[in-house]
Amino acid sequence: MTEQNFSSMRAAMVESQLRTSDVDDQRVIAVMARVPREDFLPAERRAMAYIDRAVPLWDGRALNPPVATGRLLKEAQVEPGDRVLLIGAATGYGAALLAELGASVTAVEEEGGPEISVPGVTVVRGPLNAGAADGAPYDLLFIDGAVQNVPAALVAQLAEGGRVVTGLAERGVTRLCSGRAVAGALGLARLADMEMAVLPGFAEPERFTF
Repeated sequence: MTEQNFSSMRAAMVESQLRTSDVDDQRVIAVMARVPREDFLPAERRAMAYIDRAVPLWDGRALNPPVATGRLLKEAQVEPGDRVLLIGAATGYGAALLAELGASVTAVEEEGGPEISVPGVTVVRGPLNAGAADGAPYDLLFIDGAVQNVPAALVAQLAEGGRVVTGLAERGVTRLCSGRAVAGALGLARLADMEMAVLPGFAEPERFTF
């Protein structure tokens, strides 16, 4: 497939997926129209770059649908100079978008995932639910997928009043959420049900009954 075809598909994604789904932040639209999503997929999956569903990657992992990425970025309200902790870097697409918006990005991905090479992005390998405490405090926690819970260890790495955007996986439904960390506690508002890639390692803690 030619680069011209990918460019046309990217433009169609912006018009038919983003603009029709409450992604109305012009800075977000501009970076998603500019960054080539196909470059962050394996060769055999490049043709799927702009479909309106999650794209399978490795070991059950997937790249979020474009709409989920766009809505997360909109709710994140990224400003130049923001220090961002990105959880679930996958192949680096989300990191590239955040960097294009002017953020300083620390991207966490598990050992064994593909190489991530995004200029200006610090990549940390390890458990997703542990974050990257050495770079704390962060202005924004950007969880690029859906989790069953947001661990206290990640909330603790935020500056006071730090912002959080994530998906929550609840009873088989994934929901877009945003919130802030205040006095060490996180309050999340559920904004919309939408398809999102589910990240491993975030199961709800077991509750003991007597």
